[in-house]
Amino acid sequence: MFIIPFIWLLRSSLMDLSQIFTMPPEWIPEPFHWDNFRRALTALPFDVFFKNTLIIVIGVLIGTVATSSIAAFGFARIQWKGRDTVFAILMTSMMLPFAVTMIPSFLGWKMLGFYDTLYPLIVPAYFGGGIFNIFLLRQFYLTIPRDFDEAAVVDGASYFQIYWSIIFPLSRSALIVVALFSFLGSWNDFMGPLIYLKSDKLFTLALGLQMFQGSYSAQWDLLMAASAVVVLPCVVVFLIGQRYFLEGITLTGLKG
Repeated sequence: MFIIPFIWLLRSSLMDLSQIFTMPPEWIPEPFHWDNFRRALTALPFDVFFKNTLIIVIGVLIGTVATSSIAAFGFARIQWKGRDTVFAILMTSMMLPFAVTMIPSFLGWKMLGFYDTLYPLIVPAYFGGGIFNIFLLRQFYLTIPRDFDEAAVVDGASYFQIYWSIIFPLSRSALIVVALFSFLGSWNDFMGPLIYLKSDKLFTLALGLQMFQGSYSAQWDLLMAASAVVVLPCVVVFLIGQRYFLEGITLTGLKG
């Protein structure tokens, strides 16, 4: 059922204005208006928006997977004083709505001189990768038998060697889940770019689509074509990683 809105979007992107609003609705365009995509994508510099979005997505993806997995390893496999207290405090921070931290974060990045750059959208991923991701990976790491760690310690392995040679290779499915969440979050992020970006040349696809909607609000055929192109990567990623999404939901309740 979840695919029906996308099918409706796709079918509308291949129709003219009169056919989109025909009652009863028609599902098969007649004829197919493939030119809608060319007209929509050349109306604004979507190639620049796509490049900016790709830079942010790749940067966030690498930072999130790398730092959240290391942080989760520290909370799950290393004994240190105050570990559980610190983790509990971090978990409570998940209850803070984005609106509470939005203004302090904006002022902080502006004081650093990074307003109207891509840095505020990428760099935070390299400082832990998000509380939810740390929680998800920690839950998975707790399910891996500690005998592996003890055997590695006997052989003289350090904590980093245990993480890199044992835990990391065994956590492929959990890391893929984190990567998928990170991709979808960055690709669809609208509020972050809206706050930190001012120049058109730095706009992402989400902002570009909003700009397109403001300029071509009456051209529903073109608006649907542009929306279909922006949404398509998310649909493809979701269909490919659907199995891992379900595993990720299951992992959060395995062990506390």
